[in-house]
Amino acid sequence: MRRSAIIGGVCLLAACATLPEPDPRDVEALFRAAKAAYEKKDDMLAQKWLELIRTQHPASQYADDALFLLAELRFRRGEYVMAAFLYQQLRQAYPQSPYARQALYQTGRAYMELSPPYDRDQEYTHKALAALNEFRQLYPGDSLLPAVEKHIHQLRNKLAQREYAIAELYRKLHSPQSALIYYDGILQEYADTDFAELAWVGKIRTLLELGRMDEAQQAIQTYRRLFPNGAQRQVVEAFAARLDNGR
Repeated sequence: MRRSAIIGGVCLLAACATLPEPDPRDVEALFRAAKAAYEKKDDMLAQKWLELIRTQHPASQYADDALFLLAELRFRRGEYVMAAFLYQQLRQAYPQSPYARQALYQTGRAYMELSPPYDRDQEYTHKALAALNEFRQLYPGDSLLPAVEKHIHQLRNKLAQREYAIAELYRKLHSPQSALIYYDGILQEYADTDFAELAWVGKIRTLLELGRMDEAQQAIQTYRRLFPNGAQRQVVEAFAARLDNGR
């Protein structure tokens, strides 16, 4: 019997009051029982049988089904580190599996769930971006691509916000040179994020504070070109007027 028929028929098992213990030597029966337990949200039982398939039947036709379902179970339970590990293991062990594509996307989602606020260490944010960027490269026309692009934008915004917060802190601490380095870093690395406009404003303000008037004028012109209807346009024009009055 094909796996699609088994998966499609699981709902009959899931409706049963009890789930019989499958023969551990029968991988088909194990997967039927594990899938039914998963659908009933009996996670402990589902995990037990899925782990049995994973360890005792790694070369069977249900090995990748079981590993993917095990990763999904961990994800559902909020065990995102283990979920990401299992998704990655599936792609490494079964690169031709029909689940490989979804596993890569879910890896990114798992790391996104682990991604902390912008002012914390961003290791998981970078891991999420790595997975989602890989998905974008491998599956450029995929139906999940709009969601992937949205996730990437959110993650890059978080990284840009972190850099912007550092730049602003340096400016408030009267370290304009250090602030300028971070503003420029945003403009180089995160020009596609929501913090690019704010970084230009910060750069212009800092250049004026440093007395680098020609560079400030060039930055104002660039801002006008990039953000003709920018939310910070009035602030920048006030800088421009100040610059003109100072000359």
